[in-house]
Amino acid sequence: MQSPYIVEVNQHNFREVFERSVEAPILFYFWAPMNQESVQLIPELQSVAQQHSGAFTLALLNCQQEQQVAAQFGVQTLPTIALFINGQAVDGLAGAQTIETVNAMLRKHLPSHDEIALQQALTLIEQTQHSQALPLLLSLPDDMKAKAEVKLALADVFLETQQYEAAETELERIPLEYQDGYYKGLIAKLELHKQAADSPEIQALEEIFSAEPNNAHIASELALQYHQVNRNEEALELLWSFLQSDLNCLDGGLKKVFMDILSALGQGNSVANLYRRKLYSLLY
Repeated sequence: MQSPYIVEVNQHNFREVFERSVEAPILFYFWAPMNQESVQLIPELQSVAQQHSGAFTLALLNCQQEQQVAAQFGVQTLPTIALFINGQAVDGLAGAQTIETVNAMLRKHLPSHDEIALQQALTLIEQTQHSQALPLLLSLPDDMKAKAEVKLALADVFLETQQYEAAETELERIPLEYQDGYYKGLIAKLELHKQAADSPEIQALEEIFSAEPNNAHIASELALQYHQVNRNEEALELLWSFLQSDLNCLDGGLKKVFMDILSALGQGNSVANLYRRKLYSLLY
């Protein structure tokens, strides 16, 4: 299996592979073709290495071919598993094992899948790949999303993907001790958006609509203005306040504006998905 997380060890590369454990954990697996039990576990170990996406490297050493290398490690039983972190053996298993036993050992020393996903998301944010980071962050369990570090990351991604209401919600819940330079930078971005999103045209339409709250034409114009400055949740809520009682408002014109905004936001937008569900609940 070709993978950056799996390497076959031999006399030429074993020192280089071993030294990598200073940077990231290495799981050495000592096996031999003549030992069928050791052969059978290899595909499952490879699958586990892939699932961990770089949390450790699986180093496969064929002791039948590389007897001298195996001797340097003092291997006496096949199969043998040894986990090295920072150049030191921290755990191991000797003899035939189930993949459940191996996973139990790894859980004691390696980050969880959720922790790996968070780290991947933070790396993507550093690389300005915010759209790719968003699904990773949203997939985290609620207890992780409640942490300030994750809330800041979510706010950052929401700002960059123009989901400003969601960003503001996350920033409102950041504890004082985490309101550092990163937090202040995100607040500044949000304030710039708010200033740009409160144009004289919008203010004028809001005044008219305040005086004529049942005027669907004004509501439609105001919703389009909101959408143009990415105030999409306000736009959809305004339109929905009319559509929920009359889907054919303005001979279907209001529904068309509503659907156009949903389409522009795409399938991955949480606000759009909320209002799609509301619409479907009326239609079906």
